[in-house]
Amino acid sequence: MTVTRLISCGDAAELASLLTANRTFLAPWEPLRSDRYFTEDTQLAGITDALQRHAEGLILPHVIVDGGRIVGRITLNGIVRGPFLSCSVGYWLGQAATGRGLATAALREIVGIAFGPLGLHRVQAETLLHNIASQRVLERNGFARIGMAPAYLRIQGRWQDHILFQLVNKGAS
Repeated sequence: MTVTRLISCGDAAELASLLTANRTFLAPWEPLRSDRYFTEDTQLAGITDALQRHAEGLILPHVIVDGGRIVGRITLNGIVRGPFLSCSVGYWLGQAATGRGLATAALREIVGIAFGPLGLHRVQAETLLHNIASQRVLERNGFARIGMAPAYLRIQGRWQDHILFQLVNKGAS
């Protein structure tokens, strides 16, 4: 069963509503966000930008769906071609959708696209040291820890260490 699809401009209102409802839940894992971030207009602008970068082959922006409703996002970011053939993946779920295997299924699906139609060699992911749930999602999908990056991303207004993971496409030539 498919749990992801390409994001569309028509998703802006539903994403704004989901993000607003989960603002406190997602805050520990996110950069500081202004009130404007949670509006339909800002979400639409972000989707429009993401779809433009998708058209350029730089990202693959998907939503995670359950029963026809958007419950989160998953995106392949920084797609690089040439000898690197690599990208990074980021994802989040609203609180009501956690603990049901949706993130695991969405990651499996997006990795299948990365290693299948996109022909990538490697997918990287990063988690905060204390984000055990996300680490389990990665490990269930075969990602291996490859190190720790000090002061990697500015989350909640301060630079925080992240554990780095990767999955290598063993079938890539």
